[in-house]
Amino acid sequence: MTTILTTGGAGYIGSHITLELLNSGYDVVVFDNFHNSSRKSIERVSRITNGAPKLVEGDIRDQAALDALFASHKIDAVIHLAGLKAVGESVARPAFYYDVNVAGSTALFNAMLKHGVRHAVFSSSATVYGEPEIMPIEETTATAPVNPYGKTKLMVEQILTDITGIGEGWRSMVLRYFNPVGAHISGQIGEDPLGFPDNLFPFIAQVATGRREKLNIFGDDYPTPDGTAIRDYIHVMDLARGHVKAIDYLLSERAENNQTPIVNLGTGNGFSVKEVHAAWQKACGFNIPAEITARRDGDVTIYCADASKAEALLGWKASQGLAEMCEDHWRWQKANPQGYS
Repeated sequence: MTTILTTGGAGYIGSHITLELLNSGYDVVVFDNFHNSSRKSIERVSRITNGAPKLVEGDIRDQAALDALFASHKIDAVIHLAGLKAVGESVARPAFYYDVNVAGSTALFNAMLKHGVRHAVFSSSATVYGEPEIMPIEETTATAPVNPYGKTKLMVEQILTDITGIGEGWRSMVLRYFNPVGAHISGQIGEDPLGFPDNLFPFIAQVATGRREKLNIFGDDYPTPDGTAIRDYIHVMDLARGHVKAIDYLLSERAENNQTPIVNLGTGNGFSVKEVHAAWQKACGFNIPAEITARRDGDVTIYCADASKAEALLGWKASQGLAEMCEDHWRWQKANPQGYS
């Protein structure tokens, strides 16, 4: 069996990728320190998939723990997801973000070099593009991240690209993705954000369950059909399948040594805040209170991916629409109103 290591594999995105890897016939080792995740996600993955992942608790910055991990498991490839991801927190605690995201990634890559593991997929983010003026965003669009979180992602991309470029037999891929939402159709695993939710879907979900009073819609005076900002949302299971396709590619004869392709994962279609709000109300079957408030600093009007490279290179295309994103996210939240706790 081919064994894939998922760092941060117990998190929201990581648990869905771990599930999809298992369903695709891979063995999986999960490495996670549970800073913003739960052991219950892996317990539930084990119940709803074919087989169970091996779980190793540890911090991505701990070089000794990583060396022990690679020494005790035969790892064929790595999907690197472990890291901090809140934009606001990164502005308030930049040193913490550089330590975890950049130093942690360097420790992982050093362990891979030491133990001869030469295939890696890095979970990056569309935040590396900053505020581009041309939409949809292509992989060749200039990078200009505007916050420490985005800067750490771009730095790790460059580190991995440089290592791959000189490492014997190395193959890697960077996946930049846009606004993951939804949950597995079982409703057993889903998004459980730590503290105040930064993103639209988990915030609406918490309003729907009564944890929060109302949704704040930040501005209705944008130059869009309904005046609210537009984003490219991607179902987390489509995203998980994209990671499996990336692993399939790196382990195939099609992949070139010493190359690090950069690939966007998105739908290519954007939805406004009001459209998302309406779709959520339809999925729930009741009204979700909302109020128009002032724009937030830094919000751009439209942010959408050009995902044509993913289809051409990986044979991947997002298949699930906004209705399914809302229905699946609501199914998870309704069954787990307090998340995993």
